[in-house]
Amino acid sequence: YDNRYMLDMMEKHRGDFSGVAIVDENSPDVCATMNSLAKRGVRGFRIYTSKAQAEAWGDGMKKMWACAADNGLAMCLLADPGSLPIVHKMCAQFPRTRVVIDHFARIGMKGPVDPTDLDNLCRLAEFPATHVKTSAFYALGRKQAPYTDMAPLVRKLRDTYGAQLLMWASDCPFQVQNGHTYAGSISLIRDRLDFLSTGDKEWMLRKTAEKVFFS
Repeated sequence: YDNRYMLDMMEKHRGDFSGVAIVDENSPDVCATMNSLAKRGVRGFRIYTSKAQAEAWGDGMKKMWACAADNGLAMCLLADPGSLPIVHKMCAQFPRTRVVIDHFARIGMKGPVDPTDLDNLCRLAEFPATHVKTSAFYALGRKQAPYTDMAPLVRKLRDTYGAQLLMWASDCPFQVQNGHTYAGSISLIRDRLDFLSTGDKEWMLRKTAEKVFFS
């Protein structure tokens, strides 16, 4: 829960960075902590979200979601596919809470895309404050550049959510290991998917992230 390095860099490079912090959901003053971090430029909170972790969510997590809704902050979920039905229930309870699902909820990381998992991810589009990162191509599908096998998944989410709720992400530092590059990752969205309009690309590569993390 030590966010000092990130906060120091945000202070040093004021205006260049926004922050996603980690806080103790079970702390009695978790909302005060979130608001204090928000004053220093934090706009989201990373939540590790396996099925087991989501099943264990209690009053502290509910306080976080309520606080986020009241203050325009995001719950940034590094989710596994099995957690998505529980995430859906939380979104239904806190529909105003801004949510960001990282890396397609890691669907297809361990094998072919399970249609049920994809349906569960698409169901979250019922909540207009829910966003999805279309990223981590190095870990999904064939796990090989140029990553064009990911095109059907990107298209499905674009058609379901709209590009205004999707965002590319660098996934630093993993996207630049084992021969993978940022150039290869960003090129999939920018250059290789002919079903994405110029407007779609603007949202996915810049405007969605600006809206969520810099507004």
